Amino acid sequence: MADFFVASACFVLTMVALGLVRILRGPAREDRMMAAQLLGTGGIAALLLLAAATKSPAVVDVALVLALLAAFASAAFVISARTNADEPEASDPG
Repeated sequence: MADFFVASACFVLTMVALGLVRILRGPAREDRMMAAQLLGTGGIAALLLLAAATKSPAVVDVALVLALLAAFASAAFVISARTNADEPEASDPG
């Protein structure tokens, strides 16, 4: 069963690696943020699969910390977007 968990974790990490392309080539900030959320979710899933395969409770703790960081990154993005939307745009002097 541990081999299945490790293979599943490798599959998840492969899919997450494809999400890196969206971060690098994302046309908008929102696309990049969604790809970053995909990285966080995929990383959590891979870590939890590896924790189940190795029966290591410390890896579960790392996954929980990654989940917190992903939530904070999402909240910071929303606050930043709201702040930028409230500011008036600079007029073109020319």
